[in-house]
Amino acid sequence: MSTLTAVAWQQRTPAELTTRIFADGADAAGMRKLYANPLIKGFTTNPTLMRKVGVTDYRAFAKEILETIIDRPISFEVFSDEFEEMEQQALEIAGWGKNVYVKIPVTNTRGESSRDLVATLSRRGVKVNVTAILALDQVEHVRPAFTSGTPGYVSIFAGRVADTGRDSVPLMASALELIRDYPNLELIWASPRELLNIFQADAIGCHIITVTHDMLKKLPLVGKDLHEYSLETVRMFYDDAQQAGYTL
Repeated sequence: MSTLTAVAWQQRTPAELTTRIFADGADAAGMRKLYANPLIKGFTTNPTLMRKVGVTDYRAFAKEILETIIDRPISFEVFSDEFEEMEQQALEIAGWGKNVYVKIPVTNTRGESSRDLVATLSRRGVKVNVTAILALDQVEHVRPAFTSGTPGYVSIFAGRVADTGRDSVPLMASALELIRDYPNLELIWASPRELLNIFQADAIGCHIITVTHDMLKKLPLVGKDLHEYSLETVRMFYDDAQQAGYTL
């Protein structure tokens, strides 16, 4: 990738991006606040995030949020490990709102593929978000489940891929090629680790990126003068040393 391309990423503002930013989290107050931000085009959550913030009643939490978030996509995840029960949960969750997508893990905890369930739900008009994908062959395996034409997402946890020392960008670009013949299917760049990932996603044409509430707080840094940022960093180190009372 050329230096000019890299510089161009930094010169663009989030409002100019083609990739849609979805807020990823389960803090109800934070979700309501982000709903007022026009940059946020959708929302995702999962049982781990919900447990982290102390949600105890899944249904009540979801329905409360859906009283506010009524016109942007929002994904809620099933939590059973058995496909028959997953189906029942998915049908109930889908009934909570027309903007609801149902997260189905790409496999259960035994490594058994959820493709047949995804196909069944898609045929019934349920908008499915296949989650926890990390490998390209998983995308290839699950994509035929979306032939019904019902809108759907495939979520690749690109951040977790990067955690293993692999470059996520080529993988995500290849995934886009795999779903190109499925106009009802969109690719989500999930679990990003830094704001740069937003611009990487946009550069390859990824449809959506999920960003945590904490990372979204850093959006004002986009395009910040690097010399100014350097000086702020130097001052931070100096001030912390002074406040700590260090001497030599």
